[in-house]
Amino acid sequence: MDEPKQPGSSLRTGLHHLAVETADHDNCVAWYTEFFGGTAAWTLDSFSDLTRSRLPGIVRLTEVVAAGTRFHLFSRAASYALPRPDMLQFQHVCMTATTAAELQEWRDRWQRLFASGKFSFARPDPPTEIVVDDDGVSSFYTYDVNGLEYEFTHIPAEAEGR
Repeated sequence: MDEPKQPGSSLRTGLHHLAVETADHDNCVAWYTEFFGGTAAWTLDSFSDLTRSRLPGIVRLTEVVAAGTRFHLFSRAASYALPRPDMLQFQHVCMTATTAAELQEWRDRWQRLFASGKFSFARPDPPTEIVVDDDGVSSFYTYDVNGLEYEFTHIPAEAEGR
């Protein structure tokens, strides 16, 4: 006897992009491009009624494609105040590294870009140290130029099923 189909069982989804609001569009695009090693794919300054209703005051949006991810970086008119950096927008987004060495490279890159003085940071906190859990999963946390938190992690094959 066949099992009944669960509602929605044929639906599939995936992450298309991560939207990040910024007060300094050029600074943010430059940092995401340099930190993640990506490219600015396109920029918009004209928006649909739906977009304007969801993001009142939006004036510019740039897609940066990097590290297998699309980042939609957008800014609003000055009359639309950004939330304060100490108010969480999301808890964090976790990006994967393929090896422990690559994880260290991500942390080192953040430190080099911060030390370069080319970018302004809403939260100039340094990345955490890399920690390794009992099951071998290693990770660190850091902030982007807007004060949004990222986790970078390496999950060895033997820990994948945890």
